[in-house]
Amino acid sequence: MELINQLIERAKANKQRIVLPEGTEERTLKAADRIVADGVADVILIGDPVEIMALSEKFGLSNIGRTTIIDPEKHGKKQEYAELLYELRKKKGMTVEEAGKLVTDPLFLAGLMIKSGDADGEVAGARHTTGDVLRAAFQIVKTAPGVSVVSGAFLMFLPKNEYGENGLLVFADCAVLPDPTAAELAQIAVSTGHTTRTICGFEPRIAMLSFSTKGSAKHEKVDKVVEATRIAREMDPTLMIDGELQADAAIVASVAALKDPQSDIAGKANVLVFPSLETGNITYKLVQRLAGAQAVGPILQGIAAPVNDLSRGCSVDDIYKMVAITANQAIGLKK
Repeated sequence: MELINQLIERAKANKQRIVLPEGTEERTLKAADRIVADGVADVILIGDPVEIMALSEKFGLSNIGRTTIIDPEKHGKKQEYAELLYELRKKKGMTVEEAGKLVTDPLFLAGLMIKSGDADGEVAGARHTTGDVLRAAFQIVKTAPGVSVVSGAFLMFLPKNEYGENGLLVFADCAVLPDPTAAELAQIAVSTGHTTRTICGFEPRIAMLSFSTKGSAKHEKVDKVVEATRIAREMDPTLMIDGELQADAAIVASVAALKDPQSDIAGKANVLVFPSLETGNITYKLVQRLAGAQAVGPILQGIAAPVNDLSRGCSVDDIYKMVAITANQAIGLKK
């Protein structure tokens, strides 16, 4: 988990403005207190200031007064944000009145702050569903140029160093898109490659996974992975991408020597792109539980600015780590 410490130190050296829309949620407040105390980010809390400070006192938090607190019902930019939201959504039928109401929703307000340049990233989901978090992000922040899909990557820290990058593998998509097309799967691969460079700091070796290795099985699902590999290579020729590969051929050198000896990635992959959400989600949970891996994520990718979703069962430590990751995503976008 040395990488997490590196991300925290990088965030401290170049502090970003991270907005936490769930400003009255207990774990969020406790994480915010630690983040400010450690100097990891400049925290913006959304919520009733009186309630936030009362909760801060109740929980014995001494640093919440050093955050920026935005009251969603009454703040200086409410009208400006409402007008921005209307402009962004009027072609979809939104009225001025609807925009005026939605601008008080903390998730929409957080997105509008990012869109206006008043915040660099967002972390939410301790209280809201993934659908709620993504809905606001899609409508306001939107996807990155050239990308039409959002996906979720997990950092999988394995107990042994023999696989991936000294025991670290990046899995995607494990969180968002149930059944991607070949073109969408290619976008997931490229986005995950960029996430790996930005967050992990090493060069990705991306394996496009299947139940076939280089034609060992014939099926339309294999064809999808083959086509996705081709598209991904065209999208970003700087990335090392190979497929279709079975999981063992992707990460085990001895198996790769038998199944795909010509590949520069087989047996050495540090990024695994799964052909569907069910395979990715099931695999990361099994690796976490059966192999004792530590899973950090999902890191949402493909959005024009960093917006990350939490599990509603998250811990204070989970929020703290995700803020550090979000800050690093924001730093990467500014380079």
